[in-house]
Amino acid sequence: MKQRIQDMDVKGKRVLLRCDFNVPIEKGRILDDSKIVESLETIEYLMKNGAKIIILSHFGKVKKEEDKKKNTLEPVAKHLQSLVTSRVLFSKQTRNNQLPDLIEKMNPGDILVLENTRYEDVPNKLESGNDEELAKYWASLADIFCLDAFGSSHREHASTFGVANYLPNCIGFLVQKEVTNLDKYVLNAKKPFTIVMGGAKVEDKVALIEALLPICDHLLLTGGIANSCLYTLGYMVGKSIRTDDEKILENIKRLLIKYQDKIMLPLDVIVGKEFDENYIEHVKVDKVLANQLILDIGMDTVREYEKIINASATIFVNGTAGKYEDKRFATGTRELLDVIANSKTIKVVGGGDGVGAVKHFHYEDKFTYLSTGGGATLEYIVNGGLPAINIIQDK
Repeated sequence: MKQRIQDMDVKGKRVLLRCDFNVPIEKGRILDDSKIVESLETIEYLMKNGAKIIILSHFGKVKKEEDKKKNTLEPVAKHLQSLVTSRVLFSKQTRNNQLPDLIEKMNPGDILVLENTRYEDVPNKLESGNDEELAKYWASLADIFCLDAFGSSHREHASTFGVANYLPNCIGFLVQKEVTNLDKYVLNAKKPFTIVMGGAKVEDKVALIEALLPICDHLLLTGGIANSCLYTLGYMVGKSIRTDDEKILENIKRLLIKYQDKIMLPLDVIVGKEFDENYIEHVKVDKVLANQLILDIGMDTVREYEKIINASATIFVNGTAGKYEDKRFATGTRELLDVIANSKTIKVVGGGDGVGAVKHFHYEDKFTYLSTGGGATLEYIVNGGLPAINIIQDK
């Protein structure tokens, strides 16, 4: 077991807290503050116990100097102030000579949010390259490092991985919750265990499928990964999302043969056309034309998948059945989630798109657990751990 924040003496200590505040912002307004809210348990624990809290987080992609203006953490710091009773300070820089003095003058329970860690990626990728000097500098600001950014724990960055080498360290409540629930509900799932997988990132899914197939009873596929499977089997998928990578296609073919008793593919689909916004058709999977795009599953598929779902003890959802943001192609995702939400099973959603769809259709209260991790969730399942968590000292 990894050392936890509640195992540490934080009273009067300077705690460097790595959060994941990479939230959607439009015109300075936060559209979804879930990630900030999820971090509050650890933040409030540190406040209550009189620690000085120094928060690190990345925000968006910063590849050139002009990216900095639109990817500042200042709106996040202001929003955090509205959620906590302590004073929240903001540093417009990731490091400067005044920070140690500023931290020294902070009161117990005060919070200092440093600017987006990815500012350090311009021009030399110091953050994402896990620069030793940068990690040492951030570590010099504190007495303890606490990792509470599960969604960034698969990255060996200076702010997630590097700083842990130079400070006593631990994991926060959010990371504890993620690890506990993924271990319990996915890696040690109650049987029969069914996985419902979709989404567009085919290349990311194959390793996950390979890791999960031996431990699951059924794999119900939709989206780009289903299209790639259908293509491998000789079906026409038109201009639909699928992989072109020959090695991945060969691997998919091998898995389809080896686990043919576990894998289920769509029977019918909803198709559109690339340059015709008004075109929509419902067809069987063997009737897709070369100029069509598969954008959703049909109700025959939903009903067939429903039989398996209702006979399961655990359901793990990753990705969506189609382009649910477009009302014309939302039915399959909505109906499939409705079936899962109303089934008498343990229901877990892992990955950003799946969680987004569950919230979009207001089913979050009917699911056992929603993982915040995105890519980190998938990598944790595949590898049974993540670099930034693995480096944290054991209890």
